[in-house]
Amino acid sequence: MAITATGTTTTRALSGDMTIEEFRQWIRRFDVNGDGRISRNELRHAIRSIGARFSGWRSNRWIRQADANGDGFIDVEGEIDNLLDYAKSNLGINIVAY
Repeated sequence: MAITATGTTTTRALSGDMTIEEFRQWIRRFDVNGDGRISRNELRHAIRSIGARFSGWRSNRWIRQADANGDGFIDVEGEIDNLLDYAKSNLGINIVAY
């Protein structure tokens, strides 16, 4: 797994692949209030946890990209997959199907 949790810190290994399911699980960990949705701030915290610079403007852009129903959140059960291609091209995370 390319991103692992140790205690309260989540870090991204610099090498290796991440499966689609590992990416989904990693994003779900940042739903800190347990409402089943990833907010702009939760997404920012997730991306910053791997050492990437991630502004409020970028988190808004990602939310708009992934938010199929237009509610301003990423639903963990239905919209996380919308982040996959965006994460691959903008974060350099190697997400694979296996």
